[in-house]
Amino acid sequence: MYAHAAFKVHHAVGLAFAAARGFGQVIACEGGRPVASLLPFHVSEVDGGLPRVQFHVARPNPLAKLAAKGGPWLIAVAGDDAYVSPRWYASPEQVPTLSGPVHLIPTAHIRDHLDRLAAQFESGLPSNRPWTTEGLSSQRLATLMEAIVAIEMTVETVEGSLKLNQHKADADHIAVVRALCEQGKPSAHAIAARMVALRPHLAYE
Repeated sequence: MYAHAAFKVHHAVGLAFAAARGFGQVIACEGGRPVASLLPFHVSEVDGGLPRVQFHVARPNPLAKLAAKGGPWLIAVAGDDAYVSPRWYASPEQVPTLSGPVHLIPTAHIRDHLDRLAAQFESGLPSNRPWTTEGLSSQRLATLMEAIVAIEMTVETVEGSLKLNQHKADADHIAVVRALCEQGKPSAHAIAARMVALRPHLAYE
């Protein structure tokens, strides 16, 4: 992934962002043709080893067959985005990826994978009764596990880019924050908040 030097982030920051987001574009290649799916995933750290990313796909998904062959894949993780107009600047005349080899998760470990993935996303919901596979009958659980293919990637590289006007002057930074705050999109407000956090000493009012 190309990342301008001004926007590159440390691999640990990129990995933490990906782990918190837990959703991205999983990309493989077959005969020179890209194959991709948007999927939720779970990142786990292994003491003394490389991080692992686990996810699953429906059995008919082309990624299922490709995973059995192994080889390097890519997961592109994007956060909030917002358009910045050149007119907003005060001056006249501004996403991490994980890559590594994959392998299939043995059938005996798929239920554990499902429970950890569900726990990651259920924890953000207001309900005090998070969903788990315990609520499924043994027959339904068996059917579900047969319908999916669980995959694990060993993360060998993390490349991150956080593009928040780091290369712009303070006046331009303030002007863009003010313009973003005037937009009606939550993503624009989220980007403005991140920009303020980068330079909290500036006067944005």
